[in-house]
Amino acid sequence: MIARPSQPEESEEQAEARDKAANLIEALPWLSRFHGRTVVVKYGGNAMINEELRVRFAESIVFLYYAGLRPVVVHGGGPQINAMLDRVGVESTFTAGLRVTTDEAMDVVRMVLTGQVNREIVGLINQHGPFAVGVSGEDADIVQAERKQVEVDGETTDIGRVGEIREVTPGPVSALIGDGRIPVISSVARADDGGVYNVNADTAASALAVALGAGKLIMLTDVEGLFADYPDNTELISRLDADELRALLPSLSSGMLPKMEACLRAVEGGVPQAHIIDGRVPHSLLLEVFTDQGVGTMVADAELEAALLRGNGHLPRTQRHQQTDQTIGEAQ
Repeated sequence: MIARPSQPEESEEQAEARDKAANLIEALPWLSRFHGRTVVVKYGGNAMINEELRVRFAESIVFLYYAGLRPVVVHGGGPQINAMLDRVGVESTFTAGLRVTTDEAMDVVRMVLTGQVNREIVGLINQHGPFAVGVSGEDADIVQAERKQVEVDGETTDIGRVGEIREVTPGPVSALIGDGRIPVISSVARADDGGVYNVNADTAASALAVALGAGKLIMLTDVEGLFADYPDNTELISRLDADELRALLPSLSSGMLPKMEACLRAVEGGVPQAHIIDGRVPHSLLLEVFTDQGVGTMVADAELEAALLRGNGHLPRTQRHQQTDQTIGEAQ
């Protein structure tokens, strides 16, 4: 009987290389699933102000691009706006959780979002190649809005140049995508009075995802996702359908509510999957898109998701049915 030759002992470097190859193979079904699909990413929170996370975010967006996806970045810039308002001595107050935006404050908001934050994001991405093109929601009337009114103590209150999105014109963004670019869009909208409005970046990302027929909407934030019975229970809700989320909305914190409403509107508008993920984790974007487990909380439409998954041999993430009277963790 001829003895089989023994396998050579594997070095530490070879073991690491094998693990990397296994991780790449795990990503294969998801590469197939989303190749050529538009993915809208709302960028905000600590991922926008921490220098290392900013660099990692840009790398992740470029990785999506090279992997054959079509990323679109939508951003706000609350901390940067606050800093600039303080620097120039413009008073800023909040009503019903929204910034009261005077004409003077709007000039600062527009300057910071379009002239500072947008350019910084474009610059970070373009360190890897001439991919990103920065635009404002007001350019070519991409995002059009009407004046937003809020109720405070039962009375309608004017909060200045804050807009409610009325319409999205996706053509200019689609043209950039078709030209092989990565659109980076600031959350400033064309106003119905001919000026501009500040609009919620979560809402803008959701509306653009619907208008572009995106395969996925991903919202980067400063929490892991939704938790069941927080703080007594820190088990993450990994998946919800639209009906479950709709039932939970009244119990959400003021910080998480607009994000989950944006996810719900995206799924109701035809986006198969919408996610809340922790932008404080480096490359969390890639963990969500290219791994079997995913991260954060996913809101999905089963039928749309099944059509997206068809043919790649993968099943959706296991659905967890939650009680509708849960307390959900506060957004940071």
